[in-house]
Amino acid sequence: MKTLNLRPLPALALALLLAGCSSMRTPYDPPPVAVPAQWQHAQAPQQPAATRDPLAATGAWWKAFNDPLLDQLVDSALARNNDLAVATLRVRRAQLQARLADNRPSFSSGVNTSVNRPLDGGSSTRSNSVSVGVSYEVDLWNRLGASQDVARWEALATAQDREATAQALVGTTATLYWQLAYYNQRLAAAAQSIAYAERTLALVQAQYEAGAVSALEVAESRQSLASQRASLALLQQQYVETSNALVLLFDGSAIGPAAPGWSAPQGLAATALPEVAPGLPVELLARRPDLRAAELRLRESLASLDATRLSYYPQFSLTGALGGSSSSLGNVLANPLATLGAGLVLPFLNRTEMQISTDIARSDYEQAVVTFRQTLYQALTDVDNALSARRQYEEQAVQLEQSLADARRAEQLYEVRYRAGAVALKPWLDAQEKRRSAETALAENRLNRLTNHATLFQALGGA
Repeated sequence: MKTLNLRPLPALALALLLAGCSSMRTPYDPPPVAVPAQWQHAQAPQQPAATRDPLAATGAWWKAFNDPLLDQLVDSALARNNDLAVATLRVRRAQLQARLADNRPSFSSGVNTSVNRPLDGGSSTRSNSVSVGVSYEVDLWNRLGASQDVARWEALATAQDREATAQALVGTTATLYWQLAYYNQRLAAAAQSIAYAERTLALVQAQYEAGAVSALEVAESRQSLASQRASLALLQQQYVETSNALVLLFDGSAIGPAAPGWSAPQGLAATALPEVAPGLPVELLARRPDLRAAELRLRESLASLDATRLSYYPQFSLTGALGGSSSSLGNVLANPLATLGAGLVLPFLNRTEMQISTDIARSDYEQAVVTFRQTLYQALTDVDNALSARRQYEEQAVQLEQSLADARRAEQLYEVRYRAGAVALKPWLDAQEKRRSAETALAENRLNRLTNHATLFQALGGA
């Protein structure tokens, strides 16, 4: 009767288990996303890449303005901003955490020396011992691999968080810079209007002294002058606050408004805005760092679900020790004592805890799916709003330019008629106010178009 040799069976079972480890991870499938039809502006047909702006392709959209002062401010902000520095440190920490998650064996060693002297006064003996240990957990079910994936995905997502901070910083820097130019333009216009109001008051005062007008006209002229001076004070304060906000971006460095002799442009440039190529592909949204971070954290939550589930599978730990003891260290090295132990942990016996922990991890994954979808919808909304606003601002600019031209013409006519005594002072003062309002509206439109340009490229992920 033959005896069956059962020794290969454990090795065969282990091989089968190892072969099945690769199937223990949940495959990642991007969640289905239903895109509503109302996002019409964000869903233009794809344009050939060769016709796109090369500056936009690098993400340096602000360089298309050919403004060296703006370029300098953006470069300084990216190099010195505290918020960006904190985001960079978070990336470094996440990368270190990912390195800690690597599955590496742990080593330990020890050396011991002792001297024994008999109580009867005999000769003493010296004993030396050395031990080296290694502990390694066999990642049979790829549990440690899933934990490593969690740390890696988080490190990648944190890097995207930093990129989002950088893009927002560029947009903020450009917006504050343009606001300073806008306030300079408004301050110059206000100073001219005040000088004009002072001349008007002098004219009315002379007419009053000559008995040509009543005290009512003098009071109206003085009220108009006082109102404009109050508006000037408000503009000056707004300029100071905007200037301080820009300085805050540079970590206290003498850059921008804090630099000796630095001055913002005296007005918003009237040059044409950089063109946005028609037919922007929806794929550009994949460049948005917030959307990338959301998908990376979705992958992270999936890996965390796997790690939680696999943590309740049996865990095998192998411990190897190399130790020896003799009367001399040389004997230890010549005759080592090798031991190998295997430990088995069975956490799956805690079935209730396993089920609860797995359900919690699955809930986190489902939340990540919802967050990803919401981030995508927000990205589509941002692009759609920015594209729509761009078109509306362009159309508004045409009407505001016409409005300003008409307001200036009306003011001139009222001045002529007032000097001729055909109308009272009030219609002329009203015409002056309408002209000032038209100038302000056109300047605001220009500022809005500039900031919209920054908003659009930020919505497109800097593309």
